[in-house]
Amino acid sequence: MPEAKFILKEPTSTEDTLVYLMYRFNNDKLKYSTGIKIHPKLWNPEKQRAKELRTFKESSTINFLLDKLDATVNNSYRSLLLDDTLPTPDLLRTDLDQVLKRENSSTKDLALFAESILDSSNRKDSSKRAVKQTIRILKEFKTKTGKSLHFDAIDLDFYDKYLEYSKNQGYSLNSIGCQIKNIKVFMRDAFERGLTKNAQFKSKRFSRLEEEAVSIYLSDEELKIVADLDLSQNNRLDKVRDLFLVGCYTGLRFSDLTQISIQNINKEKKLIRVRTLKTDETVVIPINNIVNKIINKYEGHLPTAISNVKMNAYLKEIGEEAKLDEPIEIISTKGGKRVKEVFKKWELITVHTARRSFATNAYLHEVPSISIMKITGHTTERNFLKYIKISQEDNANKLLDHPFFN
Repeated sequence: MPEAKFILKEPTSTEDTLVYLMYRFNNDKLKYSTGIKIHPKLWNPEKQRAKELRTFKESSTINFLLDKLDATVNNSYRSLLLDDTLPTPDLLRTDLDQVLKRENSSTKDLALFAESILDSSNRKDSSKRAVKQTIRILKEFKTKTGKSLHFDAIDLDFYDKYLEYSKNQGYSLNSIGCQIKNIKVFMRDAFERGLTKNAQFKSKRFSRLEEEAVSIYLSDEELKIVADLDLSQNNRLDKVRDLFLVGCYTGLRFSDLTQISIQNINKEKKLIRVRTLKTDETVVIPINNIVNKIINKYEGHLPTAISNVKMNAYLKEIGEEAKLDEPIEIISTKGGKRVKEVFKKWELITVHTARRSFATNAYLHEVPSISIMKITGHTTERNFLKYIKISQEDNANKLLDHPFFN
């Protein structure tokens, strides 16, 4: 695979000089002007990037664009080969021109800037979906209200008008809060890249709105009902049920469950050892009897994982079959109004229910918080306790044996 190289037009110049992209492939060569100018003293020829100096704030913006051009030319070259098309300098140049055009137009507009950042980010698909929704709503806000998305216009007045617009569109308070969080991330990124000096997004009043969401967990009794379901005639639900139960008794995130292999399982010591994707930390979890039975059922492995979306849908089928019909009342703010909705418990089951069930049930069984946090990855007990979802009745039952009540 060819490699892109960045060189200065005049490396010995005493003034700013152009940065060129050089790309050699198949006895051909592309020499492309990036349009970026930099003083040779601020250029690192070994890394082929701008020097990251405290006094040179533009370095991050320059390097970001060079990284993007690097990725673009390589992706274009690979795509052409996959399409059985002979790569040529002109074909590669066209894709590079599109990147520069998009970057130049995104330097002032928040939504376009956010799109350019998202294109080169390594966020998970679920996170990207939330960001894309914010970008879409920002564009709709601009079109329908005529308000500018110029960096300098993202002030407290914008904040107030955006909140009003989002509420009128019927978005929930937590959805609006997620949008505001993303907007602050976009603005912080632009601010740190030196693209704007507007720091009003840092104001306390420019804050993320949120309200406590109702999140369910399955009790020991409910998990036993799910475990005892005869799904032998439905291989699809059987595997999903088993993988879900492993999550309920290990506390692992779905992303970590999907990467567990036989190498992670120590049957002799009855431990699972895995390096988590989100925190990049190694956790060691005891294997209880239910998890052990599932491992034996699949001959030392775990059931094959499917997509998060499909698993959420199948889990609701399983919950309905298990008759988890307890009514759950959810009161939330939508469109600026308090709305009450009632669901059957099985309608609210998701992959994440497993992790909450693990943490809550372990807490109710008097497992020390610090031990549970070692597995869930919570760094403070305050945040951990927010994660625990117990009913008033669960709390009272937990206190029955406490000396204070005897």
